[in-house]
Amino acid sequence: MRGFGFAGIVALPLLLAGCGGGDTAVAGLAPCPRIAILAEGADLTRFREGAPRDLTAMVVDARIIGFDATCDYAGRERNAVEVRITPRFEAERGPAADSRSVDLPWFVAVSDPADSVTLERIPASTQVSFPANVARALATGRQVRLTVRAEEGTRIQEYPVRIAFQLTPDQLALNRQRGPR
Repeated sequence: MRGFGFAGIVALPLLLAGCGGGDTAVAGLAPCPRIAILAEGADLTRFREGAPRDLTAMVVDARIIGFDATCDYAGRERNAVEVRITPRFEAERGPAADSRSVDLPWFVAVSDPADSVTLERIPASTQVSFPANVARALATGRQVRLTVRAEEGTRIQEYPVRIAFQLTPDQLALNRQRGPR
């Protein structure tokens, strides 16, 4: 069996470079908007109805611990991106829980680049089940899809997308009082 020799070794990188296609793969990637977990909405603590807010009255204490997101162009135009977001949750069953499952209401929302107008808001809910004798559980929410369209003179990356729990005024006040965890 014969080797490539010096000429083959020199020519090989040139041949392989022709297969790379330059930056077309990178140029074809869709940009993502700024996706984040809203700090004030990242925690959900639910207490038994009418009970004082202490540990013995806690039904569930949950938090959004992360998310997976992908972005693809939404059609031929490069000013619209379809965003798919799948959040992840951690929940702790409290002493006042009367069930081994709990629903966690949450939403994904996109705002204009000035962050003054909500352009789209998608509500969702995730059920977390606790096995017998287990107080903590992880859950993955359903995938949410939304389309972000950049107006003339803006870029997709300028649009904030936020994930948060749907909170009552009391739950929001508690989050603001104790701060981010």
